[in-house]
Amino acid sequence: MANAATDPPPLALTLATTNVVAERYVWGDESYLYFDLGVNVIAGKNPFEIRATRKSYADPIVAKQIVLKNGKKTEVTLPAGMVTGWNGLKDFTTVTIKNAAGAEVATYQTDFCPNSYGSARTRRDAPAETPYPQGCSWNPFTLGAVWGIQAGWNGTTDSLPSTGALDLADGDYTATVTLNKKYQDYFKIAAGGSALSVNVKVETVDEGKGAGEAVKAKVKAAREGSDTAEAAAVAEHGEHAGQGDPKLQVSAYDPQFRPPARKPKAVRASSIAKGPRPDLRSLPAWGISLSQEEDKWFVNFGATVWNGGTSPLLVDGFRQTGTELMDAYQYFFDAKGKEVGSVAAGTMEWDAREGHRHWHFTDFAQYNLLGADQKLAVRSGKEAFCLANTDAVDYTIPNAKWRPENTDLSSSCGQNTAVAVREVLDIGNGDTYTQDRPGQSFDITDLPNGTYYIEVKANPANKLTELSTTNNTALRKIVLGGTPAARTLEVPPVHGIEG
Repeated sequence: MANAATDPPPLALTLATTNVVAERYVWGDESYLYFDLGVNVIAGKNPFEIRATRKSYADPIVAKQIVLKNGKKTEVTLPAGMVTGWNGLKDFTTVTIKNAAGAEVATYQTDFCPNSYGSARTRRDAPAETPYPQGCSWNPFTLGAVWGIQAGWNGTTDSLPSTGALDLADGDYTATVTLNKKYQDYFKIAAGGSALSVNVKVETVDEGKGAGEAVKAKVKAAREGSDTAEAAAVAEHGEHAGQGDPKLQVSAYDPQFRPPARKPKAVRASSIAKGPRPDLRSLPAWGISLSQEEDKWFVNFGATVWNGGTSPLLVDGFRQTGTELMDAYQYFFDAKGKEVGSVAAGTMEWDAREGHRHWHFTDFAQYNLLGADQKLAVRSGKEAFCLANTDAVDYTIPNAKWRPENTDLSSSCGQNTAVAVREVLDIGNGDTYTQDRPGQSFDITDLPNGTYYIEVKANPANKLTELSTTNNTALRKIVLGGTPAARTLEVPPVHGIEG
């Protein structure tokens, strides 16, 4: 065993390269940079782990570092101000950029999400795998998060400003990334290794507005701690990422997403022994906006249903031969994860529309716009769903799945040649759909001004068996105003949370 004299430091900064290129995108009056400075945080002989949680939406986030003392794990509460949201450690580094003449042209703070997508072991003696999640949550109604770097593995620091855009003229620059002093002191990082410099060459990339929009999505993803490719696809499709890409169909070959060869015999849920069950919980609608298409007005929104139960929600669909329908069954497991039975749970249907082209489970959720009297005014055209673990809502609950495999539509929704499909929503994870397509969002063109409520309702027909149905519905108040030619939208905070 290594002794104290040869042990690596608990945390250390390292540089991947001393030279990087910053791509500058320009179209019309807009321009900004996208780049990665390659500064990494390396964990020492023990993992670097933080758990952040709040008791309710009215309570502040409390973050605790998990440290090893005398071979035992101990929770140590981090000082106030280090964690204020779900993007990780607040104002972790300062990036200062100087031009070739040595004049400072930009300085800004960046947050740090330890859950890097590109994380890998950096020492030969490091563990072969990491248990920690990928990315930090961007859902405003997150309740608990786990952030970590496996021992001997890396976490990439942010290179772009946490807010706002950055633009520099073409040319040569020097960027210095400095770990801010409160983190130097608290995590005992040597001052000599807390500032690293990189040569940056800014070059304009002229690829038109389409490329610029893609980079916008990448920049947004980098700020929010989400996967860049997935965020770009969400921006494009307005649903989940990777829809209909046959090259990514995990369900075709991954054993854990392969349904049985034939559908089971129908039984009643009450006949299956008591044990772990999923618990579907609806979050308030978020990311709410108003849009106009020709002479129509729409309210767009994001809706999340998550599993806060003691078992994953696993639904297998079995095709009715010669049709584009499947019979759906929910499966149950004991405390050791052994399958103990299944019951009929509705249907799945093939959606052939552009941007979909996968199998939808028809009995997962429903979105309604209610009037001030909370009676139905408009129903969303979104009536069927492909289950995917898109959001880490609470990874601090027991048995939460930190690294789910099916995180987008490409992973579990099947092709039109499928005879069976498996869809899963794991413990602690949420499934978010954005509603920015006509027919999927709410058409409010003919609605009068006034107060309305967006209703997110899980398990609307009670075809799924779960621990409780008392938390299946969430309401979000909105106020419509303006004139027929210029509608307005007001979205009051809920639980003190904007968005």
